[in-house]
Amino acid sequence: MRIIAGTYKGRPLESVSGRSTRPTSDKVKGAIFNMLGPYFSAEKVLDLYAGTGALGLEALSRGALHITFIDQDAKAIQTIKKNIQALGVEKSCSVYRNDAQRALLFLVQQQVQFDLVFLDPPYQKQRIESDMAILWDHKLLSPFAVIVAEHDVGTTLQTNVAGLEIWKENTYGDTVVTIYRVKKEGEE
Repeated sequence: MRIIAGTYKGRPLESVSGRSTRPTSDKVKGAIFNMLGPYFSAEKVLDLYAGTGALGLEALSRGALHITFIDQDAKAIQTIKKNIQALGVEKSCSVYRNDAQRALLFLVQQQVQFDLVFLDPPYQKQRIESDMAILWDHKLLSPFAVIVAEHDVGTTLQTNVAGLEIWKENTYGDTVVTIYRVKKEGEE
């Protein structure tokens, strides 16, 4: 596993030992950022089911200013911290060990808004639509926010969730990447 583009291109990342996480492959990671394309201008990024932190660190390498990493697995948190330290980007990162929905409620208290959110929960514990509703309802999204949801082909997500709509979607083997954006003013 490595950073595939940007400032830290080619730098290796540690994986979480064991089977508690399912890292995003370089192919899917590259596809995600190709889908975001020239629209990638996120300053504040949330990597909610961070695992190794690879998606958030890729965003940082490509110009994001601050990444908030959240995972409930202790091994994942250790790995994220090692990867952050190896890149020397501690000042650009916050790391929290917590359940996703409790962490979102904590972020509400911080009055932060995110421009880009990665939702890549374990396939057997998918609450993507619920997480998006919390993000929307509690105003954790900037007006031009984008949410990248990674899920298995057996999971079908709604076209519209709260004030969000599917913008792009592609399938890569047994993985689907669905990108939501905030609905434009006047659109239904």
